[in-house]
Amino acid sequence: MTQDSGFRAVVVGGMNIDIGGRSFGPLSAGDSNPGQVLVSSGGVGRNVAHNMSLLGIDVHLLTSYGDDPYGLRAADSLRAAGVDCSRSLCVPGGRTSTYLYLTGPDGEMALAVSDMEICRQMTPAWLEACGDVIESASIVVADTNIPQETLCDLASRCTCPLFCDPVSGAKASKILPVAEHIHTLKPNRLEAELLTGIRIRTRTGAEKAAQELLSMGIRRVFLSMGEEGVCAASQEEILWMPPVPGRMVRTTGCGDAFMAALVWSFRQGASLKESARAGLAAASVTMESTETVSPDLSEDTLKSRMNAV
Repeated sequence: MTQDSGFRAVVVGGMNIDIGGRSFGPLSAGDSNPGQVLVSSGGVGRNVAHNMSLLGIDVHLLTSYGDDPYGLRAADSLRAAGVDCSRSLCVPGGRTSTYLYLTGPDGEMALAVSDMEICRQMTPAWLEACGDVIESASIVVADTNIPQETLCDLASRCTCPLFCDPVSGAKASKILPVAEHIHTLKPNRLEAELLTGIRIRTRTGAEKAAQELLSMGIRRVFLSMGEEGVCAASQEEILWMPPVPGRMVRTTGCGDAFMAALVWSFRQGASLKESARAGLAAASVTMESTETVSPDLSEDTLKSRMNAV
């Protein structure tokens, strides 16, 4: 595999504060559940950028946040992590996006509420002002927290590969008008079902959905199937990769680490199979952490986890 020392990534997406509660026992609806509450910086775009920096990638984040304590804290944590957010939009008087989630004792998310209204500030006009950053990128990663029209404008501007995370079932449809511009898509089962209209209950269903996404013009698809691993597909092949073993603490942030590892793999010139392996390894490292972005993630830990399977 080859590595480009001049490689530079740009991420366009959401940044927020994560407030997460993990119950000590089974969640009881309509009641107060004893557990632990953690506050950390988050957001798909922000998490992907942070993970990429941990993997040694030069990365610039384009996002929006308020000048409230949460937003200033999130921006400071990014700068400390080596992510360039100098062209991100700090909105005076704005309310920084907040993601509130609950998990059971197994770490699996049970419910979440996201307040992402400030993402509406990321307009095509704002993106145009950041055109020089995008034009200098080796790769662009976008999440669907940004407005539909901004995603379309971004896709039309990109002359480098565009990677996209659908984020959620409610926002996944934003990628449909720009599918032909997307190099790599990383949906989960629900997002793939909503994008293709194909019911996914078996491996055959997952493969049909992946093929349908490829028919839209997407070059590579990494369809997350939970405990079954990942269905990875390109025009040349479809393959399955099982999860990389690890000690489960929580799953929040695993998909973001997976995306960052896909970018790292692309930089290395990795095959479809090795890219999937890297994504699963990064997710495995992340699920062992109480933090949304694992401080243990690095090129060395990623390679070690990949070589262990």
